[in-house]
Parts: sequence; C-alpha cells; structure tokens
Amino acid sequence: MEIAILLYDRFTALDAVGPYEVLSRLPGASVTFVAEQPGPTRTDTRRLTLHADGSLQEHAHPQIVLVPGGPGQSALMDDGPVHEWLVGAHETSTWTTSVCTGSLILAAAGLLEGRRATSHWLALEELGRLGVEPATDRVVFDGKIVTAAGVSAGIDMALALAAQIAGEGVAQAIQLGTEYDPQPPFDAGSPAKAPAEIVEAVRARARSFA
Repeated sequence: MEIAILLYDRFTALDAVGPYEVLSRLPGASVTFVAEQPGPTRTDTRRLTLHADGSLQEHAHPQIVLVPGGPGQSALMDDGPVHEWLVGAHETSTWTTSVCTGSLILAAAGLLEGRRATSHWLALEELGRLGVEPATDRVVFDGKIVTAAGVSAGIDMALALAAQIAGEGVAQAIQLGTEYDPQPPFDAGSPAKAPAEIVEAVRARARSFA
C-alpha cells in the first residue's frame, strides 16, 4: 500500500510527521515523502527540514494521498504541478486526505467542491469561500476524502483511517504502541474553550506569520 505525503516549502512538520508515525505502522504500508523536486524541504519554522525522497511524477498513483498544511499553503492555491498531481492521484486513490490547511489546497485543486470538510479553525471561513461545506469536527470523512482540523488532529485522522483500512484492533495497537494518550495541561485546544485573549493573540500571530 503506497502512501504519499506531500511536502512543500513552509509546511507544518506535525501535519506530516504525526500521520506518518501512525500510517507507517500499517501492515504492508510504504510511505514516501514527495515533492515537486526530491530533496530537503523547509518547514514553517525554517529550523527543521524534511527530505522528500520522491518526485510527484515518480509517485503519480499512490493508494493514499496526504496533504499537510502550513503557511506555505498560500503559495499553492494557484499552483499547477501540485494541483495536476492531486487531481490525477485522486482519480485512482483509495483515500485522499489532508491535515490543517492542506484542505485548502485540495479545495483549490477542485477536489472538495460541494463536500463537507474541515481545516484549522482559522481557515474555516476561507474553506467555505472555496465552495466547501466547512465543519468544526476534528476529523471529517466524506466519501474517500478525509480531512483533519489543525495540526495535532492529523494523528486522530490517521488513527481513524487506520481503523477503516485495517480494523479497530490494528488502529488501537498503533495508538498503544505510540502511547498516544493525550492529557493536555490546559483546556485551550479550540477557540470555543480557550480564553478570549488567547484566541485573539493566536489570530494576531497567524496574521504576522503568514
């Protein structure tokens, strides 16, 4: 089972690495980080680099496509090569997935029109403007498209997808093996729960970070 995780300049590391840690443990899984050109790809912090081992052309028809989000997503909204790859890969994929603002890239490529999908909470309005029915759920399945909310939600999405592919027992074993047992020190993981001043601070930081 070939799994291709797209990399591009200024993607968010956990969007890609979180699902990788889960999906790479599926029986028979072969996971490849892909990009327009193989080689080092910078994350949004500029301090961490992941290596793309394959080109889009070399991995044109994976069974699972995963698109991470990140500030670099904005440069791919009118992109040609990545959009062409996504459209072609989606035609034959078993699952087409995204994490965070990766869903905006899927939408810009025309793959989410009229579908229900999620993204980072800061991007839900933009998702709606792209002809998508935005959802606040942490993970959304719509046909063979699976989208996850912001960053850490990619782990939840990957576990839910693992259960669909290999059964709940396998997914639970992966969860236990990775000791994914979230017990956050604060209940501020969504704008509905976080203090108003924290929400505004994150909004302001996102504007300056774009």
